[in-house]
This record gives sequence, structure tokens and C-alpha cells, in this order.
Amino acid sequence: MPAAVKIEKELNNYIHLLNTDQKKSLLGFIKTMFKSREEAESITIEQYNRELEEADAEIDRGEFYTHEEAIEILKKRVRGEK
Repeated sequence: MPAAVKIEKELNNYIHLLNTDQKKSLLGFIKTMFKSREEAESITIEQYNRELEEADAEIDRGEFYTHEEAIEILKKRVRGEK
């Protein structure tokens, strides 16, 4: 069985186990993934470098989440909390 078919079957086995909010979150993630890919393909090297510089500046200002904080935020979103 080709890997793609196996992966698709495995995804289908899990999707029906998700509640509506989890399905919405998953769909949002998938849409974001494709949108990000499209945007990344059209970005110039100058824009890419500017975004890296901006991100470094945010980190220097302490504007970031720790891994633990990010996990808690994601857990809340999965539960439908803000």
C-alpha cells in the first residue's frame, strides 16, 4: 500500500473521533498551512530577511511564549476556551 494511501486511511480513522470544535481547529490549521505555503512561495528574499529581523526584535523585547505557555494556549483552544 502506498504511503499516501496509508496516511489518508489513518487520518480518516481519527477524524470521526473529533468533536465539532476539534474539527474546526483542525480545518483552520490545514487552511493556514496551505495559505502559509502559498505566501512563502511568493515572498522575496528581502521580505524574508525583514521578517526575520522583526522576529528577532520581538524576541529581544521578550515578546514570545515559552514552550510550556504555548502548550497551555493550545490546550485551551482545543477545549474551546480563549
